[in-house]
Amino acid sequence: MDAIAAAPALGVLLHALGGLAAGSFYAPCKKVKSWAWESYWLALGLFAWIVVPLGMAGWLIPQFGEVLRTAPPGSLGLSFFFGVLWGIGAITFGLSVRYLGMSLGFCAAFGTLIPPLADGSFFEIIRTSSGWITLGGIALCLGGIAVCGKAGAIREAAMAQDRPAGSELNFFRG
Repeated sequence: MDAIAAAPALGVLLHALGGLAAGSFYAPCKKVKSWAWESYWLALGLFAWIVVPLGMAGWLIPQFGEVLRTAPPGSLGLSFFFGVLWGIGAITFGLSVRYLGMSLGFCAAFGTLIPPLADGSFFEIIRTSSGWITLGGIALCLGGIAVCGKAGAIREAAMAQDRPAGSELNFFRG
């Protein structure tokens, strides 16, 4: 298989690995249930955003220290600046998921469908295989929302039985 033919398969594989990593990053947090959420987010962030990336870069990039020393200061500054912006975006996304929940998935699905419906190009989309793949992805997203919503309802019902009457879950307590 030549490189051009292998590129889509490699992309799918890397995307799947990224999804696995994104979906499992909470796993260590189950071991520190007694910690406040701020503490485990700080520990998680320290390893996920500083220790592991620098360790991997040092392992994979020949003469990593030299690369950093010879990089233009403006490039490093912009990298740090956009990293901070990414962090702010990640925090606000996490809070939006907390407060908006599954409605974000609906927004993504309808945000993908409404523009081609509004400009009349939807029927052009369904004439292509890539359009059907996009529609399949939207259907998969909505199916995932349905499954997660059902799982959340089951979990809430189970947790309600264990909670004393009148108590509420507080997001800011560990």
